Amino acid sequence: MSVFRELFALLFGCREIRTVVEVGVESGQVSSLYADLGATVHCVEPAPGDDLRAVLDGDPRLNLVEGRSPAVLADLPVADMYVLDGDHNYAVVRAELAWIMKNAPDAVVVMNDVLWPCGRRDFYYQPSPLAPADVHPDTADGPTVWHDEVTPAGFIGDGVFTVAARAGGERNGVLTAVEDALAEAGDRRFAIVPAVFGFGVMVRAGAPGADEVFEALRPYTSSELIAAMENNRIALYTRILQLQYEAEARADDANRLAETITAQQRELAALRSELDQARSETAAHRRDLQGLRAELARSSVPPSRDQELGAAVSQLGRALSARIRRDLGGPR
Repeated sequence: MSVFRELFALLFGCREIRTVVEVGVESGQVSSLYADLGATVHCVEPAPGDDLRAVLDGDPRLNLVEGRSPAVLADLPVADMYVLDGDHNYAVVRAELAWIMKNAPDAVVVMNDVLWPCGRRDFYYQPSPLAPADVHPDTADGPTVWHDEVTPAGFIGDGVFTVAARAGGERNGVLTAVEDALAEAGDRRFAIVPAVFGFGVMVRAGAPGADEVFEALRPYTSSELIAAMENNRIALYTRILQLQYEAEARADDANRLAETITAQQRELAALRSELDQARSETAAHRRDLQGLRAELARSSVPPSRDQELGAAVSQLGRALSARIRRDLGGPR
């Protein structure tokens, strides 16, 4: 909301605004802007962090209110301006507008995110306090302007919020809530500055400064240039989201590939170690075999001379016996 400093200065210049109730505080930077323009500011935030507490505690013009809108609105002074930038869904915005129109009918109501992506699609901060009947089927994926379906490469909440799985239809989106409130009241004027997701202003016709408010906003609300630049900005923004998603996916693929390569290198190292061990064992077996062969060679002793002489005498005896038998006429 800090980018709308110029528009808030215009609104403060059109009528007296002493008290501002800001729903959804961000960093506290915009809260200080309202105070600089002369208002006492009640900053509604259900779960403020330490940094936000420090900013608000350091400025006596800013009053931290821990609670959820719209339930907490009744506990605060009636304001001259309500800035609604909290839970961006039909149920919450519709209830906030109903309370304001009943209890602060002349207040200026400023709303952010009345166009894409929240205009026709509910966003739900998590964990959502809404009743199940007020929540459309939702998803952690996000919308993109490049097609109608949600996608993990779209405008996602990373666990902070989910979105309605489908856009459009009844009771879906911030702009739908505004239109239903306008139709029910019948006496409200509403205009949109088509920049940074849509800056909407609602004032009761006939309220102090109403004509001046819409006349001051006219150059912004009727600018085709601003609308074209916003459409181009969103197209580029969602394209960047897609490229970021693809880059992260490729980085994940690269990390998985690196892990696979590392595992394979460890496996190769283990196989090399096993191979080196097998080679060492084979060399040891070869040495053992060579030793056995040498021992076998040593144990195979050649015949002695006595053994050779005995074999020759035996052979000579057989020859003489055969000759004697032949000379005596024995069998041949």
